[in-house]
Amino acid sequence: MKERALLVDLRRGEELRRELVSRGALRTDLAIFEEQGRLVFPLRAGAEVPSDWGEVGVREFDPREAGGPTDFRQLLDWPEGQKAALPRSFDIVGDIVLVRLPAELEARRFEVGEALLRFVPGARLVGLDRGVHGTERRRSVERLAGQGPWTTRHRENQLELDVDVEQAYFSPRLAREHARVASEVRAGDRVYDLCCGVGPFALTIAREQRAASIVAVDLNPVAVELLRRTLARYPFGGRVTPREQSLEAFAPSAPAVERVVLNLPREGIKYAALVATLVAPGGRLTYYEILRRDERAGRGAVVERTLADAGRFVVEEVRVVHPYSPASDLVAVVVDRPE
Repeated sequence: MKERALLVDLRRGEELRRELVSRGALRTDLAIFEEQGRLVFPLRAGAEVPSDWGEVGVREFDPREAGGPTDFRQLLDWPEGQKAALPRSFDIVGDIVLVRLPAELEARRFEVGEALLRFVPGARLVGLDRGVHGTERRRSVERLAGQGPWTTRHRENQLELDVDVEQAYFSPRLAREHARVASEVRAGDRVYDLCCGVGPFALTIAREQRAASIVAVDLNPVAVELLRRTLARYPFGGRVTPREQSLEAFAPSAPAVERVVLNLPREGIKYAALVATLVAPGGRLTYYEILRRDERAGRGAVVERTLADAGRFVVEEVRVVHPYSPASDLVAVVVDRPE
């Protein structure tokens, strides 16, 4: 049968398959196949995928051999109304599944955990995600099913990152953003990755081997240690200098550089003026914030006024990275400092 298809590089096949599953975008009743060095995934009707994942087209698919459910909700013997209230999407970090549930379904959370553990291939542990909290951005998670620690290794952009989903910040939903920012780094640029978490921006930039130097800064000692472990496995690891330090302690004495990344979505605008002082003329700041959709059109002007005391800055783009809630998005704010 003919269906919409996503064609991806074989090297990213497993990474993107799991991402499609977590987004509820993969048709699991149809068989994946290989075509001229690319994997071809069948997409659900209406599913949206980032343009940099691969080519979207139409292909002929064979039915997948029967042998399992095509949706984790099929594993739950619940009334249809309760099933409909369950989220279709969830996060996969290495061999750990994280899910958020509406308050009215939390009483049945352990049933959801067992269903996800059975449904997601290779899953070892399922946790209820209650959000990121505190200055060190540690995640509150409750074990729903499975066993073992909250530490894992997560693959994205042909990298394998050491992650602790409970003790250090990491979002698997930013893989394409990590790659996009890395692709913009020019030969010889000096880079700051601020509030770096386990360091996916710094690592992806280092792998490209164009930056002259990369300093990755985070207040959380667990995050910095996890980054060091990942760096030790790669020949380009020496390009990154991890720093366990707060923004307020780092910024006053740090020289200005050509590229600055700030991934602090809930407080990005609060620190934008301080961080802007670290951007050299001709350089770029990319920072992230959670923004109501009705605020996005005028956000560029607001940011430029906020940065006025730090120098002349131009907001080039306020780009939606992914939906965050029914009324808000995670956005990337791209700010250039003219020479």
